[in-house]
Amino acid sequence: MPHSSKFRSVVRGVGAYLPEKILTNKELAELVDTSDEWIVQRTGIKERHIAAKGETTSMLGARAARAALAEADLKAEEIDLIIVATSTPDWTFPSTATQIQAELGIHQGVAFDLQAVCSGFVFALATADKFLRSGSHKRALVIGAETFSRIIDWSDRTTCVLFGDGAGAVVVEAVASQGDMNERGILTTHLRSDGRHRSKLHVDGGPSATQTVGHLRMEGKEVFRFAVGQVTDVVKDAFAATGLTANDLNWFVPHQANRRIIDMSAHKLGIAPEKVIATVHLHGNTSAASVPLALSVARQDGRIKNGDLVMLEAVGGGFTWGSALVRW
Repeated sequence: MPHSSKFRSVVRGVGAYLPEKILTNKELAELVDTSDEWIVQRTGIKERHIAAKGETTSMLGARAARAALAEADLKAEEIDLIIVATSTPDWTFPSTATQIQAELGIHQGVAFDLQAVCSGFVFALATADKFLRSGSHKRALVIGAETFSRIIDWSDRTTCVLFGDGAGAVVVEAVASQGDMNERGILTTHLRSDGRHRSKLHVDGGPSATQTVGHLRMEGKEVFRFAVGQVTDVVKDAFAATGLTANDLNWFVPHQANRRIIDMSAHKLGIAPEKVIATVHLHGNTSAASVPLALSVARQDGRIKNGDLVMLEAVGGGFTWGSALVRW
């Protein structure tokens, strides 16, 4: 069902931050047995950003949040909800969200982390939407922030070429709504999880299991098959709930994991190639940061305009997957 509330969650601003250091495919080829041609052909990735020593996930997230607040023309103290999607928190606890809250000088409201790996931003946006439509909160910062370089095995050429660091954020505000599909805001969200697939994409460490941070491990072919084969259901669910179709979309903003997954998913859904926003060549896979980073790029370069219909979609370890249909 589409949302039927007196409030709708409207995106007021989007922002991003990428660490200064860029790691190119050519530089990676000096670390492991790979090549620029091999990486580009299989993934579409050309470079990724790597956090500096001492540069934490909360630092990246706070910078992205400030950029989103600036575009929204809002002050930090006007925010009463912060949800941070991350799989690479600064600390086991407290949450990265509380660290960003403190950094921004916000002393009211609630701040917490959400963990759904690469689907994290879509899950966090859906969660914030529920808070705002309930009337309990007014304005939210939804942040995807990651320092995946800290959990990468840099000797594993199958995974180290894929991931990068970064953060993206949106400011979402509860606005009175008549429930019209042409009104701005989040129209519908659909989330799914299936915990049977842990072995295909996981980190082999954690406080309770190993008392270590661990490294990312992935069965690439299995993840690729699942990402293309199974996750389009949440996009179809969004169309079914709203009566809208792929033809109605202005933009499709999927998780930026692999250019081939992006292209094949769009083709399967009947979404025209020119409507697909892809930034994976610039950032690599930044996990929970990838969707808001792509949104920020497309907003900054003028592609996404107010009133545009934008489909967000992501899949992550777990497996988790979700969609959010937004009238910008």
